[in-house]
Amino acid sequence: MQQLHAYWRMEYISAPRYPGRMERPFTELPALGDDRVALIVHRTPLSYLILNRFPYNPGHLLAVPFREVREIGELRADERADLFDALLAGQRILTAALRPDGFNLGFNLGAGVAGGSIAHLHGHIVPRWNGDHNFMPVLGQTRVLPEALETTWEKLRAAVATLPPVA
Repeated sequence: MQQLHAYWRMEYISAPRYPGRMERPFTELPALGDDRVALIVHRTPLSYLILNRFPYNPGHLLAVPFREVREIGELRADERADLFDALLAGQRILTAALRPDGFNLGFNLGAGVAGGSIAHLHGHIVPRWNGDHNFMPVLGQTRVLPEALETTWEKLRAAVATLPPVA
C-alpha cells in the first residue's frame, strides 16, 4: 500500500474554526466582526468575497450578497451589479496573489440538485492552473490542497491592499 504523507495538514486540521454551528453561515459570518476568522477576503457595499471552506482548488472564493436571496432574479439591479463587481474583484485578487492560468466562474442554482448545499445565492471563483487535476479526486475521492486556508487568506488580503479600485 502506498502512503500519502501530508505533514502540513495537521496545521489545517487543528486551526480554529468559526465559533459554533451556524444555521445561515452566509448571513452570520459577515456579522462575526472578524474577517480573518470568517475568511472574508474583501467586502463591497452590497456583497463580500469569502474563501470556500470546502474548495475545489486553493484560493476558491465565493461571491455572496449580504442580503439573503435564493435566485439571481431576486437581487435588485444595484445588488446584481455589485455582485458582478465582486466576482471581478475576486478574479483580480486571485490573479495578483496566486497567478493562476485561468478561472472557472459560476453559480449553482437550486439547492441540492445543482450542487449547492446552502440556499443563499453565491457565485464561485475557482482559480485553475495547467495540470492542476490529478488522480486524487478521480480515484481517491479526495481533494488535496497545498496550503492551509488561513495562509491563502493572508495572501489574498495582502493582494487586496495592492490593487487599484475598479473603474
